[in-house]
Amino acid sequence: MNHFEFYQLPVALSVDEAAVRRTYLLNSKKYHPDFHTLSDESEQVKMLELSTRNNEAFKTLSDPDNRVRYVLEMKGLLGLNNETPSLPQDFLMEMMDINEALMELSSDFDTERYANTLQAVNNLEGELETSIQPIVSSWTEITGSDADLQKCEIIFSKNGICCASKKICLNLHPLNWQAVFSSNRHFWITATFETATAN
Repeated sequence: MNHFEFYQLPVALSVDEAAVRRTYLLNSKKYHPDFHTLSDESEQVKMLELSTRNNEAFKTLSDPDNRVRYVLEMKGLLGLNNETPSLPQDFLMEMMDINEALMELSSDFDTERYANTLQAVNNLEGELETSIQPIVSSWTEITGSDADLQKCEIIFSKNGICCASKKICLNLHPLNWQAVFSSNRHFWITATFETATAN
């Protein structure tokens, strides 16, 4: 049983987050071990397992990034070891330029070059988020196409690399370190440029 089945939801990249939270709270009351202390040992073990499953399902389905990754992995499009699919050469070249700029900044910081590099990363991140949203908002297991899910995998992987570079960029500026923690954007996956270029 996958997390969607556990919450009695259709498999989709987008869900009713309020419904997910309601189900989580109902399950928490139903399965929490503290409410089964008088049950026999086997029942207590079962409730503990269901409570753990409930927590895992909520963590996955309530978070957009975790949910997309989960669906992609369910469909065999992302490996368990964070394998990165083959990415377009123009994107890899763009990321190479950005990473070279980050390496230069790490040894010779310059405010103007830093601002230009951060803007380049933000622009790319914005383009990727814009391109993936139509797929995320409409794809379901019943009505969605395999082609759209494969596009989602590519964009998802691109964004992971982009976000990894953004984290490095934010950490380079002494006045921007707090932005890593206050950013509202999701860091979709942990990935490195070396992983992408190795494929």
